[in-house]
Amino acid sequence: MKIAFSTLGVPGMPVAQVARLAADHRFHGVELRAHPTEEPVHTGLAPSQRSEVRQEFIDAGVEVLGIGSYVKVAAPGEDEPVLTKLRDHVALAADLGAPYVRVFPGAGESAPAGADAVAARRLAAVAPYALDRQVRILVETHDSHRTAADVGRILGLVGHRAVGALWDVMHTWLGGEQPSASYPALAPHLGYVQVKDIASAGDRTPLPLGQGVLPLTECVEVLSREGWDGWLCWEYEKRWFPAVPELPGLLDGARHHLWRLLNESA
Repeated sequence: MKIAFSTLGVPGMPVAQVARLAADHRFHGVELRAHPTEEPVHTGLAPSQRSEVRQEFIDAGVEVLGIGSYVKVAAPGEDEPVLTKLRDHVALAADLGAPYVRVFPGAGESAPAGADAVAARRLAAVAPYALDRQVRILVETHDSHRTAADVGRILGLVGHRAVGALWDVMHTWLGGEQPSASYPALAPHLGYVQVKDIASAGDRTPLPLGQGVLPLTECVEVLSREGWDGWLCWEYEKRWFPAVPELPGLLDGARHHLWRLLNESA
């Protein structure tokens, strides 16, 4: 498996610094949070700017794992605004050489069956566009569809290889689902896995990996046992918890922890 971190942990950091940080701390890749006002990477970048971002990572020997979008594929409302945002983020990922775009379910209070159908319809509409650009759209286990079983319902309706799942270990755990149940539900669709750690279900302040309650050991054991060889991406939510320690000082510890879990599960 390869390891990455999300720029949610280094909000607003310039691209060159992010690429160098990953290289210096021996991370294989980075998930780039896309936000039009808070981050240097977003869908408003001109072609020349996209080329510059891509080259920064190539020069550093670091992969752009994915684009962390805030598109909500099951959100109430008209389809077209969602479809436009989906295409825009897929195009950004393709221009940066990233294989994945992260999206949220975001159904709010909508009934599950209706929300599943809305999300599937929108994802299916954009899937051929994504396939042509060698990008997969990944629905994260999050908010209205917290568990693997929830996201699996959507993906079963879509049935297209350009649409898959992003397993956020915290959300499946909060939804009462153990890794031994999450993995089989996501395995046919799994793009990559987001790891993190927190103190408790009631206190989601981010902690260094291995210092909280999330079942990271069990998650890695399941992945290793099944022969999965994809990406583990550390999402340290510094943007939402500004008082927590800075990410750069925690990267070496996170890398050592993940490698230890991988070695012990081999």
